[in-house]
Amino acid sequence: MQTPLNLRTLAGRCLMCALLAAGPVLADGASPLPPHEPGIWQKHEYSFAFMGFTSTYSCDGLAGKLKILLIASGARPDAKAQPGACAAGFGRPDKFARADLTFYTLAPANADKSADNPAVDGVWLPVVIAARKPRDLSTGDCELVEQFKSNVLPMFTTRNVDGRTTCVPHQQSGSAIDLRFESFSAPPKGHRPKPPAASPTP
Repeated sequence: MQTPLNLRTLAGRCLMCALLAAGPVLADGASPLPPHEPGIWQKHEYSFAFMGFTSTYSCDGLAGKLKILLIASGARPDAKAQPGACAAGFGRPDKFARADLTFYTLAPANADKSADNPAVDGVWLPVVIAARKPRDLSTGDCELVEQFKSNVLPMFTTRNVDGRTTCVPHQQSGSAIDLRFESFSAPPKGHRPKPPAASPTP
């Protein structure tokens, strides 16, 4: 007859199983990033006028969605998206919704850097924009993501842009948001750079 395990032993075994299932974890709990590169912040101002067939936004609703896209794409956290002048009024859908954007993006440092715009750490980060990525985006935002990609994303420093978003006018069925790219951004807090590879011994 087997002796039943006491609660302390059982809890210890459960914890060990959970750690093994989770795979290797770094000491600081964060994955290493590619090596940092120097970058400088660049300011952008843009008046965004939404033009779409499927969804209609209020001006404040449009501003909220655009700020989500700005931050997700690597803009500095102090990005601002203010409702534009809408005839429908606050909180009401407007076919001509507008928003005024003021934001900073990181660009590789060059001869333009100065004491007023010192270099900071930058790193290439992968970005995926899809329905529920970020959480507050839905399939109904398909045309907004397309317009953001065309008009705003070029203000970011990006590479390997892969845009497979498909928007079906006047209906959400069949539409799909799939925008992937790498953005030169500030490193996330708590992440450390990956050390450069060692040179091969001759």
